[in-house]
Amino acid sequence: MKPLLPVDEATKRLLEAAVPVADSETLPLADCDGRILVADLAARLTQPPFDASAMDGYALRSADAPEIGSVLTVIGQAAAGHAFTGTVGQGEAVRIFTGAPVPTRADTILIQEDAEVLEGGKIRTTFEVAAGRHIRPRGQDFAEGETVLKAGRELGFTDLTVAAAMNHATLPVYRRPLVAILATGDELLPPGSTPQPAQIIASNTFGVAALARTAGADILDLGIIADDDALIRAAIDKAVAAKADVLVTLGGASVGDHDLVQAALKAEGMQLDFWRIAMRPGKPLMVGAIGTMQVLGLPGNPVASLVCSLLFLEPLLRSIARRAPLQRVATARTATPLKANDHRQDYLRARFHTDENGVLMAEAYTKQDSSMMKILAHSDGLIVRSPHAPAVEAGTVCQVIRLKA
Repeated sequence: MKPLLPVDEATKRLLEAAVPVADSETLPLADCDGRILVADLAARLTQPPFDASAMDGYALRSADAPEIGSVLTVIGQAAAGHAFTGTVGQGEAVRIFTGAPVPTRADTILIQEDAEVLEGGKIRTTFEVAAGRHIRPRGQDFAEGETVLKAGRELGFTDLTVAAAMNHATLPVYRRPLVAILATGDELLPPGSTPQPAQIIASNTFGVAALARTAGADILDLGIIADDDALIRAAIDKAVAAKADVLVTLGGASVGDHDLVQAALKAEGMQLDFWRIAMRPGKPLMVGAIGTMQVLGLPGNPVASLVCSLLFLEPLLRSIARRAPLQRVATARTATPLKANDHRQDYLRARFHTDENGVLMAEAYTKQDSSMMKILAHSDGLIVRSPHAPAVEAGTVCQVIRLKA
């Protein structure tokens, strides 16, 4: 029998075949969160567009208040959106509020806490005055024509804020990759159903779809397909017709009498790259392509399916979506002893905590049966055990993968 493919080699081959999306779309600013910017984005105006007051107080000429106790006459008011249209002359001041344009010839702001209000529309300074104080100069943030956001940037809430401030109502972004998900099996029913004997509830699709969305993809759910070659091939055709970037199949990728997916994919033109990985859980993983659509055949077992999605589907989709890889890998110490490993790479579900010295500790669950989904839901991450790793005592340094990046 052909030896199982090492995990590192499988990952390398999968990502080498990834083709980043090239087509783009222009979307309203409100729809661009998490999208990747196609082109450099330049400011369409200068911000702030005028010298602006940074505080509530009084705009005046610093030369008119050479010492504490200087008295000035208030000649008007300036507020955000309502500029004072006159000129500040000798011995004069203008009541001003945050964000308002600084009046002509004024060169400083005396904050209101440092001004004593006198009768007759006058104020007295109670703190020293300095030129330029509490004034945001025109263009302090950015100037018209200045490139503020670079192409390839993953847009977050701060980016959308500055894009709006630069007067952009729409942005050019790369489209999200499309992932088609196909679950197969006569035994599967959707959640909310009443299973009959020998039937179970299909759960993989929801976790795989959620992980794919957070990686930047849109989902085409092809539903649950019975173990019927014609039906499976028809579902595959739907994925091809939709121009999916990735087709994810759940279950049926082996070569037993009831495992029809691999044969159906080959009949639809799939070029098989590799199948069967030296890992646990997740050994039946299959990778291939139908034209430009990559195919990732995940095990039907929910735990194995989700572990494989984390290790293979997420980095694949982030590469296609032009997103940077997530840094999930960390170093920890084992909280309990671990037995020797065999020829496969193990991913042990584990809880994490930090000891009194701030060291990350990883405690593997005693039972690692891949039928136990509850353990994965309660896990903080996975302890990685290399093939042929010897038994280790508690406190040994190990590599872990965080479930939450």
